[in-house]
Amino acid sequence: MANLAAKAANDPSFDIGHSEPFIITGLTVFVLACIVGYYVVWRVTPALHSPLMGITNAISSVIIVGALTALAPVDGSFSFMAFLGVIFASINIFGGFIITRRMLHMFKKKGS
Repeated sequence: MANLAAKAANDPSFDIGHSEPFIITGLTVFVLACIVGYYVVWRVTPALHSPLMGITNAISSVIIVGALTALAPVDGSFSFMAFLGVIFASINIFGGFIITRRMLHMFKKKGS
């Protein structure tokens, strides 16, 4: 799968069997995922924000593994995008740990 995506990213004329190029299909999926993700996150009740953050950190970890896998076999723009994926997912993971730590300190007793 990563090789297919790498081939599609490095060759603009690459076609996955449909009438549209891969980049159009990929951008459409990305935009729809952003819209759906925005509405899902903002509709979550406050009691479920902590579990949602935990799942987000897990998803970011999977993104890092996928991006590192994609970095190995290819050169060019796809490896740059994978590198950006690693950077952004790392920021998300470490930010999630910092926020979770702050939330846990809010529930500690004043004397301890």
